[in-house]
Amino acid sequence: MIGSGAGYLPAVVSHLAHKVLLIERHQAIADIATRNLEKAGISNVEIVVAEGEEGLPARMPFQTILVSCHLPRITGLLEQLDKRGNLVCFEGIDGQAHELVLYRKHNDEYLRRSLGPVSFARDTGEILIDLGYIDEKTLARARSEARSSNQPVLHVVRRALNVEDADLYRSLSHQHGLQLARAEEVMTDLDPKLFRIFSKTFLDNQRLIPVHAHGDELVVATDNPDVQTEDIEHMHPYRSVVKLLVTPTDFRRIWSNIDIASRGNDLLHWDDQKDGEQDHLKDLLEESDEKLSHHLVSIYEAILLDAVSARASDIHIERYGARIRIRTRTDGELRNLEHYNLSPRDHAGLINVIKVQAEINIAERRLPQGGRSQMRVGNATYDLRVQIQPSLHGEHAVIRILSQSGRVLGIDDLGMSKQVATNYRRLLDNPSGLVLVVGPTGSGKSTTLYAGLQVLADDGKRKVITVEDPIEYSIDNIQQTRVRPEIGFNFADAMRSFVRQDPDVMLVGEIRDNETALEAMRASQTGHVVLSTLHSNDAVDALQRLYDLGVDPNSIAGELLAIIAQRLAKRICPDCRREVEPDPLILKELFPEDPPAGFRCYAGKGCKNCGGRGTRGRVGIVEYLNVNDDIRNAISAKPPVGELRWRALDSGLITMRDSVLDHIIEGVIPLSELPRLLPQERMAPETRGGENGR
Repeated sequence: MIGSGAGYLPAVVSHLAHKVLLIERHQAIADIATRNLEKAGISNVEIVVAEGEEGLPARMPFQTILVSCHLPRITGLLEQLDKRGNLVCFEGIDGQAHELVLYRKHNDEYLRRSLGPVSFARDTGEILIDLGYIDEKTLARARSEARSSNQPVLHVVRRALNVEDADLYRSLSHQHGLQLARAEEVMTDLDPKLFRIFSKTFLDNQRLIPVHAHGDELVVATDNPDVQTEDIEHMHPYRSVVKLLVTPTDFRRIWSNIDIASRGNDLLHWDDQKDGEQDHLKDLLEESDEKLSHHLVSIYEAILLDAVSARASDIHIERYGARIRIRTRTDGELRNLEHYNLSPRDHAGLINVIKVQAEINIAERRLPQGGRSQMRVGNATYDLRVQIQPSLHGEHAVIRILSQSGRVLGIDDLGMSKQVATNYRRLLDNPSGLVLVVGPTGSGKSTTLYAGLQVLADDGKRKVITVEDPIEYSIDNIQQTRVRPEIGFNFADAMRSFVRQDPDVMLVGEIRDNETALEAMRASQTGHVVLSTLHSNDAVDALQRLYDLGVDPNSIAGELLAIIAQRLAKRICPDCRREVEPDPLILKELFPEDPPAGFRCYAGKGCKNCGGRGTRGRVGIVEYLNVNDDIRNAISAKPPVGELRWRALDSGLITMRDSVLDHIIEGVIPLSELPRLLPQERMAPETRGGENGR
């Protein structure tokens, strides 16, 4: 049998045959069928993951071959029948079953007989039941809501599912026999002229975007696999319409970009003035032209969708004279969004749109301002932290994007070595003491602390209170508080009040000043574990930072448990990773003598999954200082930072160089990342007698 589906048809066939060999090309679908057959107690079905057209020549001949999916060729299967064997398959158009056909082997020929028309068409709701995403009651409720709100059933269902859109739509594309496309791929082949030919209302209602046409064939993109395309064939001279399936986020991105491009000449460049002070002094949102304001809102939403789809952490909107630059930061690297062509006055209006949504004073253009807003994309919620900065040519905006959906990373996902991860977990079990996570801005300090909080939340045996600015992720079973400097409620005030809340563990978002540092020390002295962050370059530098904040060295020595210093390195894309020759200059810095025998390094070649960059995602590079008696004595003596460093090395400091080498050897990060992660004096092994030890 070719094609398992969810296992229902193979279950029926299993009662008609002694042995059923089932071929399924997709491992995920084969796993679903295996589970369903096991639940039914069926043991005479053997599932093989392979291509259906090839059959199983090693197990031939077969008495009967049933093909329950569309195959372009069945010649090879016919040859695997025994002398009186039968092959039953569906023959139709575009993989849809329209006719049930029987092929019977007679001597050396194959006789074809039609068994009549048949339809196995299933809508997406039924497929979701087969795949185990929903049950029949949920589908019935979704269909009722879809009818009342005039939405596709899939859009109603997916809001209730705790599953990534990419995974859901990948499964649906296999079931419907459609190609799953990414927004970048579709926009590369896009013909904007086609968008103007069709009624925009019709396309919006049908969830269709015309992509391009070849002769009498039209290619369309949709996020609703059930959509019918017969109306297009009747209204326009196309004999066939090919559907590409895209996620709802990508559909909205494509739509926004086409809409902006098609209306750009009419709305964006509505004034021929290129520069001048009056360009940005006039408040665009106070104009009577509502179309223009609405269009600028659409541009802002499109930029946000582009950033979310690229998994960006920040958006930068900048003006340099008459040139407007829009960039997103993904995996620590800024990339231009080239498809937004804005004029200076468009930029002024866009900044005002951002201000209004973030509840920032649009009349103030001389001072830096900050604000917050939220957005929802599908079933994901994002917190937007907006910072407006005046500059020479106008105001610049930086928008930090913080996902509020899903579970935070676990300790094992941070990229720490097993030894450091074990030590971190042990720190959380201490009865009292101070744990610092340090590093520059954007180095993942908060993520590391949240991973520890998640461990405490899952355990549920200790009370945990946090004070943050802002609350970046919401965690169940953790009492989280935000500082409110505008009403005089800061970190130190929160720490003083927390002690009366009977906590076991306290998290302070950041130690910024002497008052907060002293309160953190007092809290750890009164029997609490205190977790916090500090801006410094490495673990030893963090000690010097505490000295600078006016904390008594003996207090530091008595309360400090450990310091975790970290950076973030680009992770090699696993889909295009390959072994490469190491850069000789970096290798010479890393190993001044000779590299160890068999040293290997890897890099990404670049593929569609990583956008041709060769890297995808980031991983933590960690330096870990465990404060033992030797370090405590050194801290109390307050020696020069160089002496503190070699004392830490003597006491077992796990350096960033150690961490980064482990990741390079394991093929997690490329060798080219080293100069960005380590200062030149830390590239070579550190010795007490060398420059670092003096």
